Amino acid sequence: MKIAAEQIASVLGGEIVGNPAVEVSTLAKIEEGTEGSISFLANPKYAHHIYTTKASVVIVNKTFEPEHPVSATLIKVDEAYKAFSKLLEYYNQVKLMKSGIEQPSVISEGVEYGEDLYLGSFCYIGKNVKIGNNVKIYPNTFIGDNAQIGDNTVLFAGVRIYSETVIGQNCTLHAGVIVGSDGFGFAPNEDGTFNKVPQIGNVIIEDNVEIGAASTIDRATLGSTIIRKGVKLDNQIQIAHNVEIGENTVIASQTGVAGSTKIGKNCMIGGQVGIVGHITIGDNVRIQAQSGVTKNLENGAAVQGSPALPHSDFLKSYSYFKNFSKIVSDIDSIKKKINE
Repeated sequence: MKIAAEQIASVLGGEIVGNPAVEVSTLAKIEEGTEGSISFLANPKYAHHIYTTKASVVIVNKTFEPEHPVSATLIKVDEAYKAFSKLLEYYNQVKLMKSGIEQPSVISEGVEYGEDLYLGSFCYIGKNVKIGNNVKIYPNTFIGDNAQIGDNTVLFAGVRIYSETVIGQNCTLHAGVIVGSDGFGFAPNEDGTFNKVPQIGNVIIEDNVEIGAASTIDRATLGSTIIRKGVKLDNQIQIAHNVEIGENTVIASQTGVAGSTKIGKNCMIGGQVGIVGHITIGDNVRIQAQSGVTKNLENGAAVQGSPALPHSDFLKSYSYFKNFSKIVSDIDSIKKKINE
């Protein structure tokens, strides 16, 4: 898709210096720009690239004044970096602007859907599903009975939504996400075998949530597993049954949260973190990557290590640990002198 510089300037509220009719069809770094691409200049240390770039259009700050001739058309804005981010969002929206129902696909009885639905090939929509306006459902997606999906939500290829799941507005679920699978509930018998505990709850995902590829969110045993509004989950994350994650919390890849744990709002949790079940993590908590959290954490806590310690304590302890062999040697020397 080609778009003219004047149209981009209109979207960004920018001022054009150069040819307003020049068209671009791709995005690029300024040092890698080619004809027909658009780039941006925000960091002054990259300013020299603007005189050699082959990009057709470059977004710059209003304060930028070239010291040498520039071949690219410039779009001057208040903040080039934010403007380019806005352009990326606009580009993504245009790219995803699909509608229509492709075949083969299955829409069961009782399904209700709004305007501008896109349903890709080989999708299955179960009974009594409710789908809002402008929802995009990519090929090979399964949506179980009685699920609900809000306006402007995108389900990429291969997503699996089990029955009774509720997904809010403006959510994005990337390829391979599974929502509503059974929680890990088994009761031990005296002979060492296990009986499965039925998982009859559901999952509720509120508005503006993004879930990375191949992540799994289990349905509750009873009640709901809840992902509050604004939560961002990375790829390959496991959220167990009856977990609740508070508003605007972000969690990096390969983290696992065990059952019935409650995580507060505005938390930042690094990759490969393990969190045990049935604990409470407060608001604004910071958990460093590869930590193991085994107990409740108060609001504002910052922890690291396994088992997790307060971050400052971990750093002090680690400074001793990495010199542990020398410390032991020094203690042995002192003991030897005392014995002598």
